[in-house]
Amino acid sequence: MSKVIAGMSGGVDSSVTAHLLKEHGYEVEGVSFILWEARQRTDFTGCCSLESKESAARTAKSLGIRHDSIDVRQEFIEKVIEPFVDAYAKGMTPNPCILCNRHIKFPFLLKEAEKRGAEFIATGHYARVNTEGVEYFLRKGIDPKKDQSYVLYVLSRDALQRLLLPLGEYRKQEVRELARSLHLEAADRPESQEICFIEDRDYSGFIEKLLPDAAKPGRIMDRSGKVVGTHKGIFRYTLGQRKGLNIASLEPHYVTKIESAQNIVYVGSQEEAKIREFLAGDLNWLIPPPSGRFRATVKVRSMMADRPATVELSGDKVKVSFDEPQWAPAPGQSAVFYDGDIVIGGGIIEPL
Repeated sequence: MSKVIAGMSGGVDSSVTAHLLKEHGYEVEGVSFILWEARQRTDFTGCCSLESKESAARTAKSLGIRHDSIDVRQEFIEKVIEPFVDAYAKGMTPNPCILCNRHIKFPFLLKEAEKRGAEFIATGHYARVNTEGVEYFLRKGIDPKKDQSYVLYVLSRDALQRLLLPLGEYRKQEVRELARSLHLEAADRPESQEICFIEDRDYSGFIEKLLPDAAKPGRIMDRSGKVVGTHKGIFRYTLGQRKGLNIASLEPHYVTKIESAQNIVYVGSQEEAKIREFLAGDLNWLIPPPSGRFRATVKVRSMMADRPATVELSGDKVKVSFDEPQWAPAPGQSAVFYDGDIVIGGGIIEPL
């Protein structure tokens, strides 16, 4: 019997994942990560909360599997929270889930697998791992509304080859129904819409508390160089943003560029917020990319559809040229490249 270490957050997806693995004949051991403890609310049930860890432990007991919690708070602060705050202070828009997957979740699952003699690791992500001969491919999940392949492009080859993703063949509603039939306590738990370490989506308050100097006021300007407003820190803005600009105008304004060195937020029309080309670095390839340039579909936000583009390699960066301008690809976000439903790789969008 093969052993698998399953990441358990206390939510419905990881709970059903553990059940499915056991049903498929694996020896399953559940692991939860202690990431962040600055919680005042008792009704918060994100994956960082104490309640989520207790729920995961209760679910594991009901499934008859071992469960442990691992304290990775220091690593989480250094690898996720500090880079998150630093990026926002530079006018970028990082994805903390991707940072966590890259530096915390999967590396530590692999460490636990090595420590416990487990052949596999598993998570509740909606994506698939398929093999063709000796090659491993990360594919989109079959539920287009829940596909999470975007946040997994940072996987190492070792993690990909040892990863089990049982939910990739399911739709979310099917997972809910299965959880209800099993009487799992997370069956009807609502989806978390928050970054796990930020309550009430108050990004600005969180960042300002940790980095007070970031709240430096500056100018809001249009493309002609005219000052049209004042901001209270560039970390409060991201490309494409309309709300919170406080500009007196009959025409709507959108953030089109953030110049961190000059502490300026630029605004323009809706069309000006669309971008056809950008550079991406810090690349990770799950399959060897074609040399030179290649055609792919590219996704620049987790909830958008991937769109046709040309990707051109140049040293340790790529230039992405969409066939049609796309809405506000923001520096700090990830651009992920697809061949059909196969993830080729991805990288971090760089400032214009």
